[in-house]
Amino acid sequence: MRTSPRLALAVLVLPVLLISIDMTVLGTALPALAEDLAPGAAEQLWIVDAYSFVLAGLLVTMGTLGDRIGRRRLLLWGSAAFGLASVAAAFAPTAGALVAARALLGLGGATLMPSTFSLIKTVFPEPRRRATAVAVWSAAFSGGAAAGPVVAGVLLEHFWWGSVFLVNVPVIMLLLVVGPVVLPESRDPRPGPFDLLSAVLSLVALVPLVAAVKTLATEGPSLAALAAAVVGLGGGVLFVRRQRRAAHPLLDLALFRRRAFSVSVATNLLGVFALVGLLVLLPQHLQLVLGLGPLSSALWMLPGSVAGVAGALVAARLARRLAPPALVGAGLGAAALGLVLVAALGGLAGVLAGFVLLGGGVALAEALTNDLILGAAPADRAGAASAISETGYELGGALGTAVLGSLAAAVFTGRTGLETLGGAVASGLDPALLAAAREAFTAGLQVAAVLGAAVLAVAAVGAWRLLPRARATGTPPEERPAGEAPRPAATGA
Repeated sequence: MRTSPRLALAVLVLPVLLISIDMTVLGTALPALAEDLAPGAAEQLWIVDAYSFVLAGLLVTMGTLGDRIGRRRLLLWGSAAFGLASVAAAFAPTAGALVAARALLGLGGATLMPSTFSLIKTVFPEPRRRATAVAVWSAAFSGGAAAGPVVAGVLLEHFWWGSVFLVNVPVIMLLLVVGPVVLPESRDPRPGPFDLLSAVLSLVALVPLVAAVKTLATEGPSLAALAAAVVGLGGGVLFVRRQRRAAHPLLDLALFRRRAFSVSVATNLLGVFALVGLLVLLPQHLQLVLGLGPLSSALWMLPGSVAGVAGALVAARLARRLAPPALVGAGLGAAALGLVLVAALGGLAGVLAGFVLLGGGVALAEALTNDLILGAAPADRAGAASAISETGYELGGALGTAVLGSLAAAVFTGRTGLETLGGAVASGLDPALLAAAREAFTAGLQVAAVLGAAVLAVAAVGAWRLLPRARATGTPPEERPAGEAPRPAATGA
C-alpha cells in the first residue's frame, strides 16, 4: 500500500529532531550536570564532544551500509540503539559513564542521519517537491539544534539533568512503531561487497585528527597533538588511496568532482561550526553570568529557534527567484553579523539579536546547500552522499564545540586560574572573585564569537564565488565526471 509522502516526511523528521537537539541540549544542562557529577574541564568537553565525534567518524560507513542493506532497515536498527543509549545516559552515575553513553548515542545517531536524508530522494523524486522536503528536513535540523537549550530549560525546571536524554525514548518508540508502515525501503541495486578495511581506515583518519584539534585547543601545541595529527593524516592518505583503487569504494570520491556537492558540504561544515560552538556557550552565559534560571534562559533563546525554522522554510521559496550563491552568501553574512552583535553588545540584548540572526542565517543557507547536495548525487549513491553531508554537519559541530568552547575556556582559565565557571559558582567564591570570573567568561565568549563571525564571513564569500548559479536537480549525463558511466536508479525492496 502506497503511503502519503507528507506522512513519510513527518516520520523522517523525528530522528532529525532528536539528533540535532542532542547536539546542543547539554549547553543548558551543563551547570546542573557539573554540580552533580563534578567533571573536570577535559571531562566536561568530552561529555559534549563524544557524541558528535563518534557520530562523525561512523557516518560514511553507516551511509554506505544503508545503501547496501536498506536505508529503512538501518534507520530502524539505529533508532532502537539510540533509545537504549539515551536511557544509559540519563542514569549515568559518573562523568566517565556519561561520556561512554554519549559515545553510544553517537553510534546510534550515525545510522539515522544518512538514512533520513537519502530516503527523501526516494519519497520525493521530483526536484521541486524534493526541494520543499529538504527545506522541511533542514528546518527540523536547524530548529532542533536551536531548540536544544529550550527543551533542556523546560525539563530542568522540573526534573534532573538526565531528563534531557530520557525525553528521546517516547519519540524513538513512535518511530519504531510507525516507521515500518509509512516509510519505503530503498537500496543500491548493485551494492558490491562491504569494504571493512576502508571503514576501519576512515575511523583511523578521522578520530585522531579530531583528537589533535581538541588537544591543541585545550592544551596548546604538544607531542600528543602532533602524534595524533600524523596518525590521522596517514590514515587519511591510506583511505583515499584505497577508495581510488577499489572496485566498490566505501566513499565515492567522484562526488567531490561536482562543485555543487563539494562546496555545499564545506559550507555546511563551517556554518554548523559557528552555530553549535556558540550554542554551547550562550546558555552558560545567560545562566551563570546574567543570572537567569534554566527556563528563563531557554525562553530568551526561543526567538533564535523560531528564526532557524523560518529561515529554512523560506529558503525553497526564495530559491525559485534568486540564485543559490547569493542566497547562501546572504544567509551566512547575516549569521556573521549576529555573532558580531554578540561580541559587541553583550548582555541580554546582544544575545537575543545575535542569536536570531545566527540561527536564521545558517538555516537559510544550509537548506539550500542540502538541496544542492541531494540533487547532485545519483539515486543509488544517495546514502553515501547523505553520509558525507552529515559528516560535515557533525564534524563541524564537534569542531565548533572543541575549538570555540576550548578557546573561551582558555581565556577564562588564563584570567582566573579556574577550570569552569559552573564549578566556581557552585563552590561559593567570594563575591569579588566571582564577579571577576563572570567577566572572564564573558571575555572568552566574545573572543569565540569574533572567531565564529570570521569563519562565517569566509564561508559566505566562498559560497557566493564558488557555488553554481543553477540549483542541482539531478545528475544529467553532461554533469557526470569524465569516464563515469550511468548507473541504474535505486529500487525499492
